[in-house]
Amino acid sequence: MHLSEVKEGKTVRIVKVGGNSILRRRILEMGVIKGTDVYVEKYAPLKDPLELIVKGYHVSMRVEEAAHITVEEIK
Repeated sequence: MHLSEVKEGKTVRIVKVGGNSILRRRILEMGVIKGTDVYVEKYAPLKDPLELIVKGYHVSMRVEEAAHITVEEIK
């Protein structure tokens, strides 16, 4: 599943960060790396961007960018 498909209020774990090298580097610099737990706090009223909580801080990300991040549900 991709991060862009996760519902509000769910926590997921990052499996893979894809995208071109510039986009991938920017995402990794925000702390979104393999093995990190990410909480999807909310989507904007028009569903773009989404607000995440990563390692205790808030990050806004476009849905298009989140589609490059593969995640798994935490059980």
